[in-house]
Amino acid sequence: MRPQNVTVTDLIAKYQGIDKLHVIEVATFFGAMQAYFLRGYEERVAINSFPSDCMKPEEAQAFWEYYGDEIRGRMIIEILEYPFFSLEHWLEKNRSVRNMNNLFSLDDYGSGINNIEKVDFIKPDIVKIDRSLISFIDQKPELQESVKKSIELFHERGIKVVAEGIEREEEFNYLVSIGTDLFQGYYLARPN
Repeated sequence: MRPQNVTVTDLIAKYQGIDKLHVIEVATFFGAMQAYFLRGYEERVAINSFPSDCMKPEEAQAFWEYYGDEIRGRMIIEILEYPFFSLEHWLEKNRSVRNMNNLFSLDDYGSGINNIEKVDFIKPDIVKIDRSLISFIDQKPELQESVKKSIELFHERGIKVVAEGIEREEEFNYLVSIGTDLFQGYYLARPN
């Protein structure tokens, strides 16, 4: 769902500046699921979602009418770390996602607003540790203990942990050694 000829951050800034992030939120859900089914995927699909927005009831109804039970248990909704957290939208999003047996992921843990308080409030199924904490972790003892304790804390809560932005074998090996569950980054594969 990456845009052409513009960076994601520039696109988000543009739409936020004209108070239209909702357009991106809805288009991302419909577009991601359309691509998912057209490509014949079976695995879960991860869809980025703003913590400040959710579909309106009529949009959610249209989404459900179009995709129906086909989306039950197939989606991972990744709560982004920006622009801000809306309790009202979160409550609606949480109800909808949980009723469909889909999962929540907290994206970019350790940057922006996604911190331990958000983990305790949202109770995600998955936490993705931001690459700023992962990059060269094998060479940064000051980060190692903190990341290891975070992983242990998440595991105590039954949360899977994804390390984002792995670009080197040494990072990967270190993160395996401390119990990281899943991995994402150029070292493993580049996005299509």
